[in-house]
Amino acid sequence: MSTAVIEAHGLIKSFGSTRALAGVDLGISAGESVAIMGASGSGKTTLLHVLAGITRPDAGRVLFTPPAGGPVEVSALGESARSRLRRESFGFVFQQGLLMPELTAVENVALAAMITGVPRAEATQRAAGWLAALGLQGMEDRRIGELSGGQAQRVAIARAQVTGASIVFADEPTGALDSATSSEVMDALLWSTTGQGRTLIVVTHDPQVAARCSRTIAVRDGLVLGSAVAA
Repeated sequence: MSTAVIEAHGLIKSFGSTRALAGVDLGISAGESVAIMGASGSGKTTLLHVLAGITRPDAGRVLFTPPAGGPVEVSALGESARSRLRRESFGFVFQQGLLMPELTAVENVALAAMITGVPRAEATQRAAGWLAALGLQGMEDRRIGELSGGQAQRVAIARAQVTGASIVFADEPTGALDSATSSEVMDALLWSTTGQGRTLIVVTHDPQVAARCSRTIAVRDGLVLGSAVAA
């Protein structure tokens, strides 16, 4: 296995009296696709959010090692530094996409690049390239409401990739889709991440989605119970 691109050491996180993470240790290698599975309330989404720097842990450390440079302790960064890290190094795909309905597909994707300082023309060119690569050529000027659920998720995948993100974090990315469309979205996610040498971390309830990943991590009561490598 290659060097870990992201590591967790002793992660603890509580919300009031609820212990969401109870001392999580894990390492994920560059180029892996990892599914995090567990029942509702098991802590899997909190784990994803802490790894991605959305939420800070109460204790423990998250270390991210970018392609160039030494490890960054994500959990020690302030809010502005974590926001910058998320914009520049991480990509996100959520169940509902969280796309901006007033913008077109290409504008949604280009905006992610523009926020990092890429000029509009270049950002739009990159966005159009990713949309075409994901099977959406000719749909660049459609607004999100004019796309199917699967098409909208592919726009979200393009948005997650347009900045060259090292890791894509996906939280139930197929949860609102039928089985056939779910399979197509997973094809797009895997091609655009591990297919390009990048890393995918996905929270899912769906064993079929998990089976597509190279490794599955089981979470219960805020603890990692085990890790299984795909056959």
